[in-house]
Amino acid sequence: MSYPLRLRSRLVSLADVPVMAILNCTPDSFYAASRVAAGHDAALLARAESLLAAGADWLDLGGYSTRPGAPDVPEAEEMARVAPAVRAVRRAFPEARLSVDTFRAAVARAALDDGADLINDVSGATADPAMLATVAAFPGVPLVLMHTRGTPQTMHTLTDYSAAGGLLVALLDFFAERVAAARAAGIADVILDPGLGFAKTIEQNYWLLSRLPDLRAVLGLPLLVGLSRKGMTYRPPGLGPAPQDALPATTALHALAVWHGADILRVHDPAEARQAVVATRLALRAAQAEHPR
Repeated sequence: MSYPLRLRSRLVSLADVPVMAILNCTPDSFYAASRVAAGHDAALLARAESLLAAGADWLDLGGYSTRPGAPDVPEAEEMARVAPAVRAVRRAFPEARLSVDTFRAAVARAALDDGADLINDVSGATADPAMLATVAAFPGVPLVLMHTRGTPQTMHTLTDYSAAGGLLVALLDFFAERVAAARAAGIADVILDPGLGFAKTIEQNYWLLSRLPDLRAVLGLPLLVGLSRKGMTYRPPGLGPAPQDALPATTALHALAVWHGADILRVHDPAEARQAVVATRLALRAAQAEHPR
């Protein structure tokens, strides 16, 4: 089952599992190769062109690292990183689909005013009470709601879900409430992100990856999966030992995510992710077909 997505004035299919490439305007995101220094338009545009040429269907621009333990970034600094980047990329690549990774309504509004197509909120629109109304003011702009707990500074301590009925129940309850709030605000298109690596242990990440079919079945909304080069791809024994070594494991898990029903992959390496998507969809079609004669 694939979902059509309204995007400004366009209708976009998710049937081919689009790849959203990460473009960080930050000095401290956990994977150094994803970073472009703010204010360096030539480097930014070269990186954007490279990602698009490698098969990225989306670019996801961010100015606030949300890796575990990352320091807080003042809103003015995030704005100074993101707003010029969105303007520069939109001018250079007018047909590109642009997402902005922010949990601040003011940054989202500036990005949408400058031509961004989608807002990717890692707080599930809980960090800033103005986020839902801000996105709703732009018809045809989808919102990604991600599950997490706490902040980048505290989330590693908030991985016990026993009081919430277990991890899956906690996610279902969280998303049910957040989707209802988004709908009430007037947002038509919502995408859900289970938040792998956010307030979850490595074991919980792997378990949750296997439960994507349950999330899709119960919630009936498209799923974005972001696991690229995260701790689950390099910290377990036999992997890694660092993000720069994690491309093989990342690619394998991208295939598994697609097999279990991911609708969008958020990635650092679009060429490899696209190959994983194509090969996995071929395998799925073969598995669902009658025995070949």
